[in-house]
Amino acid sequence: MLNSLKNFFQQPNKDESPVIQDLYLLCGLMVEASNIDGHIDQKEINMISKALIEVFQEDPKLVEEELKRCINQLDEPKSLHFFTSKINKSFSEEKKFTLISILWEIILEDGKIHDFETNLIRRLAGLLYISDTQCGIAKKKALKNIKIT
Repeated sequence: MLNSLKNFFQQPNKDESPVIQDLYLLCGLMVEASNIDGHIDQKEINMISKALIEVFQEDPKLVEEELKRCINQLDEPKSLHFFTSKINKSFSEEKKFTLISILWEIILEDGKIHDFETNLIRRLAGLLYISDTQCGIAKKKALKNIKIT
């Protein structure tokens, strides 16, 4: 009985297309990362939207809807494992590296590097099977993109 209940909650929503599911994972993880300091400002929301549209080539209308959904669900408990386990199943290594780079950009946008933000990225990199070296390269790429030295 417990296993069947567990399987029910682990099943993907069959009503959602894989594109919507991927968008939810990307958007959800980005929103969670931007909220690690306790608040999300409009600048971070704009960065998330821009990254989803320009880098991951998602539909702008779907991005707007998904951002609202993820922000409204911030109070609902979700572990990093919830996102990363699904991302590991469906994303390429290159897409996961790009995600880590963008997450670095989002948390570095305010010009400050907080310990809990660095810790979050390192935990995510580990959960996504991205090496410390690759994570460092992603950070340097993010710093270059947002022009912080």
